Amino acid sequence: MGVTGPIRVVVAKPGLDGHDRGAKVIARALRDAGMEVIYTGLHQTPEQIVDTAIQEDADAIGLSILSGAHNTLFVKVLELLKERDAEDIKVFGGGIIPDADIAPLKEKGVAAIFTPGATTASIVDWINANVRVAA
Repeated sequence: MGVTGPIRVVVAKPGLDGHDRGAKVIARALRDAGMEVIYTGLHQTPEQIVDTAIQEDADAIGLSILSGAHNTLFVKVLELLKERDAEDIKVFGGGIIPDADIAPLKEKGVAAIFTPGATTASIVDWINANVRVAA
């Protein structure tokens, strides 16, 4: 039996990064596109993010980071999902991520990276094409 209902996305700000305007813009765009969005707020640990995603039965986690700690925090979220047998939750990210770091993050399991200049429409389109199809 397939999953029904709108795609559920947790939008999270891991670590000490205190700037969440971009995350809020993405959260609103996803909501306006018919997705259910759970925004975790600032200063979340990877453990809190994964706990929220599992509790909320999320289909995806969108991580927003501007602090430069993406290599550590994104990978920790992926590791925790694996430990909790929740690797079916897709992880995508955005923010200030150098081009040189994108391929290694994808190799470790980050499904997509959106850098400054990515449109909200492109992110919505990617989720609709790569996360389960909404019923």
